[in-house]
Amino acid sequence: MVHGNAPTSAWSDAQAFLAEALELESPPMQLRYEDRAPAGVPHRSESAPSVCTFFADGRSASFYADRSAHEQCEIGAYVMGIPMEGALGGRLSETVGWMESIGYLAPGEAAQIPHQSQAPAGVVYGPLGAARATPTAVLLFVAPKALMWIYEAYRRAWPQAPPIPVLGRPMCSIVPVLTGGTPLAVSTGCAGSRVYTRMKDSELLVGLRGDAVAPFVEALRTIRSANRDVTRENERRRETGPAPAQ
Repeated sequence: MVHGNAPTSAWSDAQAFLAEALELESPPMQLRYEDRAPAGVPHRSESAPSVCTFFADGRSASFYADRSAHEQCEIGAYVMGIPMEGALGGRLSETVGWMESIGYLAPGEAAQIPHQSQAPAGVVYGPLGAARATPTAVLLFVAPKALMWIYEAYRRAWPQAPPIPVLGRPMCSIVPVLTGGTPLAVSTGCAGSRVYTRMKDSELLVGLRGDAVAPFVEALRTIRSANRDVTRENERRRETGPAPAQ
């Protein structure tokens, strides 16, 4: 079980369990907001065409990207809380105006996109198993079937919580939704994110707040075991009919 600033081995165990239980094709990816560049983590200085590119690359290797490396993606930078000043703000206005002109965004919709109130100095991205401390968020690229188990585990772990938020564009807005308090959220992704992350048509994004990993894993262990038993019983019923009354 993962608690607080757990050792890397505990995060590795969580990664292995989530990958097996949810039948993931790629490892869970964690990101952590940092006030300064951490020692011992490769620094990626080059920008990416989108913030969600870092979501994809972080599934295979750990790296640190500072605030400026996120600014090539004006919408992602806005979501991250980077001040929209100067050329960056101008690019955002142009992009939003273009998206409104083609009908992708409704007028005023951009202002409602979840975003951080304050940007971190940078972000560490990497596989969950490489986490050195509790992540800000953990992102899972899942098949729709896995949502069945995820929903059931969510209800078990947080029975009094509101329904799981289901988000659309932009994909990166799932992070401020998690940091805003919800333990788990789902994103359908967006047109851009599916290009940059190479998400399959059969995948959705699920986000966990970092401190929600432990209760979710505990609940999922029970749910997956129970689902296997229920599946076996229903397969038996399909072939033989209900068991005779005792």
